[in-house]
Amino acid sequence: MTAINTTNAHRILVVEDETMVAEVVQRYLRRDGYLVDVVHDGRAALAAFAATQPALVVLDVMLPGIDGLELCRRIRAAGDTAIILLTARDGEADRINGLAIGADDYVTKPFSPGELAARVQAVLRRAAPASRTGMLRFGNVTVDEQARTVEVSGVSANLTTREFDLLVHLARHPGCVFTREQLLAAVWSDDFEGDAGTVTVHVRRLRSKIEDDASNPAHLKTVWGVGYRLDP
Repeated sequence: MTAINTTNAHRILVVEDETMVAEVVQRYLRRDGYLVDVVHDGRAALAAFAATQPALVVLDVMLPGIDGLELCRRIRAAGDTAIILLTARDGEADRINGLAIGADDYVTKPFSPGELAARVQAVLRRAAPASRTGMLRFGNVTVDEQARTVEVSGVSANLTTREFDLLVHLARHPGCVFTREQLLAAVWSDDFEGDAGTVTVHVRRLRSKIEDDASNPAHLKTVWGVGYRLDP
C-alpha cells in the first residue's frame, strides 16, 4: 500500500490487485494532478477509504478477500463517493450489478489509461457543485441544486451523482417525456459505453429513494413505448 496523504481535496483511491495495472493508473492520475492512493485487496481498501474519505474510488471487481461489488455496496452505503468499476470484457453481469448498487461508471479491461483518466475527470466534474442554483420542489421532495441534496418529507435521501443529475434533469422539465436515449445523452458522458438499459436501472433506484410507493410512483412516471417523465 502506498503512503496515504489526507490533505488533498481531490483524493482518489485505486483498488486493483494487479500491481502493474495499479501503477500505470496511479501514474496517469497523478499526472492529472490528483493525489492517488493504491491498495491491492478489499480489506486494505476499507481501511484506506475510512482513513482518506476520497472523492472517487477506482475499483476492480475481481479482488482477493472482499470482492469489488461488495466493496461498492459498502462504499455507497457510507455516502455519495463517486465509484468507477474496472470489469472484465465479458463481465456484463458485474457491470449491471455494479450500476444497480451505486457505481457511477465502469471501464472494461483491457483499457487505455488515458480513457480511464478521462472517465475520472468526467465523473468528478458531474459530482462538483452545480453551476445553477436554486430549489426544485415537487410533492414531498425538495432538491437543492447548489448543495446537491435531496430531502423526502424532510428526510435526507442518499442519491449517487448520476441519480441526482438524472433527477435534476427531469425536475427541470416537468411533464416532458424523455426517451432513455435522450436521458443517456443528457446525463451521462459522451464516451459512456453502456446502453439505454442503464437509465432504466437508475430510474428504478430513484423511485426506491424518493417515491412513497416505488411500484406505483406518483412522480417518476413511465410512458410506455416512449420513456420517462416527471409529474410534479
